[in-house]
Amino acid sequence: MHLDVAMPLGDIGGEPAVVREFAQIAEDTGYDGLSLPDHVLGSNPATATGRTTASSLYHDPFVLFAFIAASTTRAELSTQVLILPQRQTVLAAKQAASLAVLSGGRFRFGIGVGWNEVEFVGLNENFRNRGKRSEEQVTVMQALWSQPFVDVKGAWHTIPDAGINPRPPHGTIPLWFGGHMDVTLRRTAKWGDGWMMLAHPPGDDALAAFDTLRRYTAEEGRDPKSVGIEVWTSTATGAEAQWREEFLYWKKAGVTHITLHNAYGGYHHKRMAGRTMAEHVDALRRYHNAVADLL
Repeated sequence: MHLDVAMPLGDIGGEPAVVREFAQIAEDTGYDGLSLPDHVLGSNPATATGRTTASSLYHDPFVLFAFIAASTTRAELSTQVLILPQRQTVLAAKQAASLAVLSGGRFRFGIGVGWNEVEFVGLNENFRNRGKRSEEQVTVMQALWSQPFVDVKGAWHTIPDAGINPRPPHGTIPLWFGGHMDVTLRRTAKWGDGWMMLAHPPGDDALAAFDTLRRYTAEEGRDPKSVGIEVWTSTATGAEAQWREEFLYWKKAGVTHITLHNAYGGYHHKRMAGRTMAEHVDALRRYHNAVADLL
């Protein structure tokens, strides 16, 4: 099992010393990776109807992970998730490749299609076709990573015998999909290295979703065991015994990655009450101590 921790910048802040300290503590504690969400634009809190506003702190993941890569030595760096169809595909491929090189191959690229139309409007991208467009984006990025030059003429992309440099180590970057529509599972099965599942607690619905992903993956002619599955947890409910029980459930279900996300309150997830650096560090240490022998 691969154990990550999400960086709670909305709670602890995003100043360089804070970012460095949290990343190094997590790595020294034994966490395998660090994760960050992505939002480029936030609405005015006085008029917003959505949950992402300009009062919420979101560093650019590529920039912050480059900083963290220079401050750590082992931890994997994962976007959870970067909203791909808000971005120019070739530029995103180049940024991801540069980060993969500069981090020594420690970058795991989690992507999604987004939900906040305000961001798409502000970035001059089409909100209505974001799903289908993201499929072509994935194929273009994978081609740019694996080949020195590509010739692309697609519905949304034209690249006339050109390429990016640097390209990532081994010509690829692990690509993980976030989202819970059936089409997300099909995209993961076709192109992905893993799926991030947030919608279901331990139980039959989660197991059914895992089985569906494995079936779709086999239909694509791929080994279902080659596609990872990630879930999120927190220390907000229960204590050490319950954390171990949940961890063992996910492990038995074939989950490969668990992310401790103590600042997330979506779906069935509960965020912890504390919001200080000391409280977050104490929580991540307690969780790691509780499950370390199960990894």
